[in-house]
Amino acid sequence: MKFLFLFMFILSFSLFANDDFDIDDEPFDSFAEEFTTSTKQDLDPLKSYNIIMTEYNDFFYTTILFPVAKKYAKVMPENARISISNFFYNLNYPVRVINNLAQLKFKNSLEESERFIINSTIGIVGLFDVAKDRFKLKKHNEDFGQTLGFYGVGSGFHIVLPFLGPSNLRDSLSILVDSQADVVYKLQDAEVVTAKTLYYINKTTFKTKEYESLKHDAVNLYPYLKNIYEQHRESEINK
Repeated sequence: MKFLFLFMFILSFSLFANDDFDIDDEPFDSFAEEFTTSTKQDLDPLKSYNIIMTEYNDFFYTTILFPVAKKYAKVMPENARISISNFFYNLNYPVRVINNLAQLKFKNSLEESERFIINSTIGIVGLFDVAKDRFKLKKHNEDFGQTLGFYGVGSGFHIVLPFLGPSNLRDSLSILVDSQADVVYKLQDAEVVTAKTLYYINKTTFKTKEYESLKHDAVNLYPYLKNIYEQHRESEINK
């Protein structure tokens, strides 16, 4: 419930923060139609909000998150950070196996299960990716947004989430579904915040240069990041 409340607050804010968005101009029936069909038209009713949120996120990344991540990287060796990343990936096994099964990718589901068993035991609770290094088992990272896309559900309009960055209607709502299988959310509130904070800071240490490179190449940051995200998600769904 706590995650649902937070998500609905963010979504509600994003809907009404856009001066160009008028509920009478964009009836809910059109939302449903757009959500259930894949279209190539650039439907962006939250554009004003998205631009502002992109700028806000960029400010947060460059002035708070990246400096913290860089200091964290100085005291935490790369091998340790890789192990922490492996641990969280292993912990998120239920989300991946459920969505692989939902997409009828039985071989991938089996490999994910094998990876989980091997890395949870030989790999010491997932700290080491023995399944990849020794047994050559590939990762099959699937989420509910990809599952919906697999069955033809359109992406819906683009949404830039606070802190998390580019997303869309389908993928944003899918966060709620995947969270039900995310082991971290079974912890107490303070533990969830601590675990997720560690996860994102640790992950950011490997993404800082990538973001800075994207920002350097962008003439206009919002549409550039939007296009990259949507193309990446479409590629993940079609692979």
